[in-house]
Amino acid sequence: NKKIAKDVFKKGDQAYLTGDVLVMDELGYLYFRDRTGDTFRWKGENVSTTEVEGTLSRLLNMADVAVYGVEVPGTEGRAGMAAVANPTGSCDLERLAQLLEKELPLYARPIFLRLLPELHKTGTFKLQKTDLRKEGFDPAVVKDPLFYLDARKGRYVPLDREA
Repeated sequence: NKKIAKDVFKKGDQAYLTGDVLVMDELGYLYFRDRTGDTFRWKGENVSTTEVEGTLSRLLNMADVAVYGVEVPGTEGRAGMAAVANPTGSCDLERLAQLLEKELPLYARPIFLRLLPELHKTGTFKLQKTDLRKEGFDPAVVKDPLFYLDARKGRYVPLDREA
């Protein structure tokens, strides 16, 4: 069974592999960070949602960010999409695109952005991605501001029904 690790601390013991990633702070407290396997494939590369979320959050002054893959008709794999908590409406997307160009490889940069007043969390403070993933980037479904990365312009531009 791939979910059972054997001989973890001593011979004969076993541990259940939950897939949860925990981080320990300087005081020794553990916090849930993400789940391993939360990746998607784009342009032939595996993209770690945790890595992209961490980079975006840092660049956006620790804003809540959820990154997930979305299917784009006519392409292989899933394109990166980020839902960003932007309660003040002050997110500078032009600057963000410039910073992402320096921080992440092209295949890992979110193609789509969704700006929300807040991101919903579970009772254990994990970001809820299921509904975000399901809604995707369809302007007919999503009422929040949507943007896509225009490779020619090198910036995020609004995504609406005309785009």
